[in-house]
Order: sequence, then structure tokens, then C-alpha cells
Amino acid sequence: MFIRVRLLNGLPEPLWYCVPFHYDVGSLSGLIVQVPVRNRIVPALVIDEYSTKPSNLSFELKEIHGLEPLPADEHYLSFLKKLGEYYHIETLHFIKRIHQFLINKKEDALLITPEIKIHSTHSSVTLTDEQQQVCISITPHIGKNLYLPTVLHGITGSGKTEVYKHLFLDALSKNKTSLLLLPEVTLAIAFENRLKQELPGMPIYGFHSGKTPKEKNAVWTHLNNKTAMILIGVHLPILLPIPNLGVIVVDEEHEVGYQEKKHPKINSKEAAIMRAQETNIPIILGSATPSISTLYNVKSKKWAFFQLKKRFAGTLPTVQVVSLTENKNRKTFWISKELETAIKDRLEKKEQTIIFINRRGFSFFVQCKSCTFIFSCAHCSVSLTLHDDNRLVCHYCGTSHHLPSSCPSCKDNADNFLKKGIGTQKVVTILQKMFPNANIARADLDTTTKKKAWQQTITDMTNNTINILVGTQTITKGFHFPHVTLVGVLWADLHLGFPVYNAAETALQQLIQVSGRAGRNHEQSSVIIQAMADHELFHYLNEIDYLKFYQSEIEIRTELNYPPIGRFAELELKHANETKVEHEAHYLINHLYTYIKNNTLDVTILGPAKPPVSKIKSIHSRKIYIKAQEFSYIIKLCKQIDKKNYSSSIYFTPNPLT
Repeated sequence: MFIRVRLLNGLPEPLWYCVPFHYDVGSLSGLIVQVPVRNRIVPALVIDEYSTKPSNLSFELKEIHGLEPLPADEHYLSFLKKLGEYYHIETLHFIKRIHQFLINKKEDALLITPEIKIHSTHSSVTLTDEQQQVCISITPHIGKNLYLPTVLHGITGSGKTEVYKHLFLDALSKNKTSLLLLPEVTLAIAFENRLKQELPGMPIYGFHSGKTPKEKNAVWTHLNNKTAMILIGVHLPILLPIPNLGVIVVDEEHEVGYQEKKHPKINSKEAAIMRAQETNIPIILGSATPSISTLYNVKSKKWAFFQLKKRFAGTLPTVQVVSLTENKNRKTFWISKELETAIKDRLEKKEQTIIFINRRGFSFFVQCKSCTFIFSCAHCSVSLTLHDDNRLVCHYCGTSHHLPSSCPSCKDNADNFLKKGIGTQKVVTILQKMFPNANIARADLDTTTKKKAWQQTITDMTNNTINILVGTQTITKGFHFPHVTLVGVLWADLHLGFPVYNAAETALQQLIQVSGRAGRNHEQSSVIIQAMADHELFHYLNEIDYLKFYQSEIEIRTELNYPPIGRFAELELKHANETKVEHEAHYLINHLYTYIKNNTLDVTILGPAKPPVSKIKSIHSRKIYIKAQEFSYIIKLCKQIDKKNYSSSIYFTPNPLT
């Protein structure tokens, strides 16, 4: 047999090899093999195979050196092929990513797989009638080769996790692996720890960037041994070959965090739906605030829909909206009299408060009052954020330096610097002055990436040793802090002006999610929403009214033909030369217009547009948006783009969320 391969690392051109006669393995297409390249043995993906040597190959072919072990998932390669077609990228991309944890051979060989005894007994928690109804609907279909998309709309604290646990245990009893996806690594770690405590002895494994090579190799060994387990992660697990996959759960399914930030921007939730469909298994999409697109699928595709309307413990908080523009002689602009009084009350009662502001740092930007100079990043088209240690930081590329003692432009003294806006660090400083005896902690990207410190913060919150927790969107989802009875949102309409079609949806989801942290173990709790302006959004802050927002929002999406009514995609061009990327963006859009006209495609083109942050790490970008009623039209249009005609890198993203 003769094969053509693509190296996982190295030359992009295909190479030819022959397969020794004693290799009786059937088809090799789509598998990873070890091949000799110069004086090295490297992994490669088999893309073609031939029974006879092609006549145009006059040179002698080298033999392959062996096969990479790959878990026997019969649906795996067909899933990757469909995923690649959807995102306009080669299957090789996904194989490369997964291969990163296959390269540590010594650790693989030394790993001893523990003997795991699976018990069929379910959790000791008694399910409510609502929860039982969900489980009764889904469990009979686990292991029955049936694609069953189910939406679980459960208000915060209603016990969605108890439903997940019941499904996981049922899958294990049938020797099936369960896949649990979360939108953030911190949340995946928290879920893993919780499930290990509540399901002792069960095979529970995390697979994400927070895991060591040894822990990742343990997962790979179990996959090769076809061991049933509960697998938890964010992006990577959906790309694994899983021989006995029985059910997928996507928790907080509305979160934009499921879409990767770097190109290609794979949306793990969309990939999970595709995987469930290809594998013919149930998938559960859970959230207190389901996405508009998911609710639309319930209506249009008749997806199963269940609601959990009652909290497991405690009651829903009362919600009060306070205008920040009203002058009520308060101590600081950012803390209203209503919020200050409520915080004092919680401190006296030894109860906890969460303060939410979706912006980290001390202030948005620093400006010289004398000459209006604004400190900006030299590598990105954004202002630098001032942190409380007097550092100016770029939150895109990480560049940082100390705030100078004088203005770089007019040389005026730093006393004339105007520090505008507010972030988590400044909020902590304000609260420390207002409540000097309170124990105040912070939760944002600067703190949650420090694994041990963040774990300690979670422990301290759970044990009620922290009085006030100031945080960004990290604290809006998944965490259960039993002593929180007050949530204050400092600037609720901060992101409503963002130039994205789903700005109102994501803003409301954040507000409801962070509000849901209050009163999970108490009968009386409050949420105080501070905002600059009144907005229709604030009429839907009660969790029970969330589905009413869907009716309002879907009318707007229908009128403008935005998702989920119409299909939407983004083309992004990137280049180090701004003139070049601008020219090529216009050249590309003219080419698209010509193709649309010649082929009478029903497609709308928007752009090219200069994004709000048009330069990151000295790379400039331009964006083109494509709208159509059918996604096949977008695919047809984009397939005929020849990237070789452009010096700019061109990236395709279906259904961009940010």
C-alpha cells in the first residue's frame, strides 16, 4: 500500500510513503502514522491511500515506522470533516491540536490505569418533580443511538446540576462516557471539584489548559481503553475521539465564552451540537438565560424544552433599578445612597455582598487636561488602563509600564492627569474607604488566572470570611455562594452601546446571571441595578420574565435579518501594513459583489469595516460581514475566495458572537 500524508508539524506539502506488507490494519485514511523525515521520525496524517504506486513517482519511497494509537471512535473522522467544512479549515487543524497531548510518550507508558468500579446508585439528593420530568425524558435515550437536543431553562439555583448528575450516573451504568462543557476554565475546575465531592468514587476527569500533561495523558489512556467516565472541559474535549460517548451537557449554553478568541474561532457549543448529531446521542443545553438562537430552535426545530421554575433553596431576590444621573448627595458617584445603605445592612447582619462591574483595572484611560493627550498602546488601537499600582496596562497584548511623572506630549506635571472611568481595582479602593472594617476581595482576569489564590477566594467566600466580592463576568455564572444576600451592579448599561447585534441579549444575560448569585440560601435578598440611562432591557430583569425578552428581541432580529432568523458570517483580514489590509479588504469586497451579481446569489455584504480595536500586537484588521437566508449561500460565496491572491491573512467565522 502507498499513502500520501501531511506532517502535523513542518512542511505543508503532502509527502509519499509506502506501507510494509506486514501491516495488516485495513484503511489508514485519516489516521496518524510515524514517518521518517531526514534524520527524524515525525507524526503525519494520512490523507490518501493507493494499492499501487502512482506512475509519476519515479523515486523510491520510504516506509512508515508505525501507527499512533487512536481511540476507536467510529464517528470521529466524519465529525471532524463536517466541522472543518463548516469553519473552512482542514481536518489537519483539529488533529494537530489533539496531538499536542500525545507527544509525551514516556509518561504514557508509565501511566497505570486505575481499576474503576462503577456503581449504578444515583445521587442521594431527592429530585423535584420538575427535575424528574427532565431525567425521565432523557435517560431512556442514552445508549439508544438517537440524537435528542434538549433545552433546560432553569432559573438560577433551581438545581440544573442535580439533573446533570443523574444523567451522568445513568450513562456510567450503561458504560457510556458523559461530556460536560463549561464556558471558562475556572468554572470547569469548580465543577470538577464539586462533582468529585458529590459523586465519590466516580471516574471524573478534567481536560483543559489548567491540567498537567500527566492528567491529560490519563484521559487519553482511558479513551484508548474505552473506559466510561465523566469528562469536563471548555474547548478541547469536543475535539477528542471518544469511543463510547453517550451524552453531552453544555452548561451556561448562552455564554459567548464558548467561541474561541483566536482564529479559527471554533464555537464549542456549535461543535457539540454537531457532534451529538453525528454520533446520534442526547445533548442538553442548560441555562438560566438561554440564547436567542437556542430558543428559536425550540420553536422552529421542535427541540425538547423543559423549565425549572423553583429554587432548590432560598427565593429569588427583589430587583431595584437606580439612576446614576440623579444627584442624591452621595459620597461617591459610583455608589448610590441605596446601594451604600444596603451594603451597611449586610455588614451588620454578617451577610455577603457581590459588586459587579464588567471592567477590570482602576480607570479606563488617563488623559492630560492641558493638551488632551491620552495614553495609548503602541501596538494596539486602544487606550491603556490604569491599575492601582500606578501601571498602565494594555488588556489586549499585555504591554505595561509605570505612569510617568509628566505628560509625554506637553511635559505638564502628572497632577494634571485626568483618570476617567472605573474598573474593579478602583471599586475596591472606593469601598475600602467607605467600609474600612470590611474584608473586600476582587475577582477578575488579573486574579482568577492565579489558580491557588482564586481557589482560596472561592473557599473564603463559601466560608463567609469575605464581606464584599468585587468582580467582572467571572462571578456571574456557576458559583454558589450561600451567604450572599446582596448584589450591586455599578454600571448596568456599560456595554449596551457596543457595535454588535446581540449587545442587548448579552447584557441582559449578564445582569440576570449575576443577580442570581443572591439569595440562594436565604428568603430575603436584594439586587440593586445602577445605570446611566433607562432602557427597555430593565423591564425583563425578573428571571421569570426572561422568555418575554425573547419575543421582543426576535422581532428586532426578524426585521434586520440577523441570527437566528438569517445566517451571518464574518471575514477578517489581518496584515502588519494598514494600507495593504485596507486596500485588500476593498479588493475582496468588490470581488464578492461581482460574484454575487454574476451568480444571482441572495446575499448581503456589509463593510469593509474598521473594528473598534483595529490593531492588536501591531497587526491591523478589517472586517467584512455576510448575511443570507441560507448558510449554503455564504459557503458558496466564500469557497471561491482564493487566499493566494492576498498577502493579508483571511479568516472565516460563522455566527460571530463578539
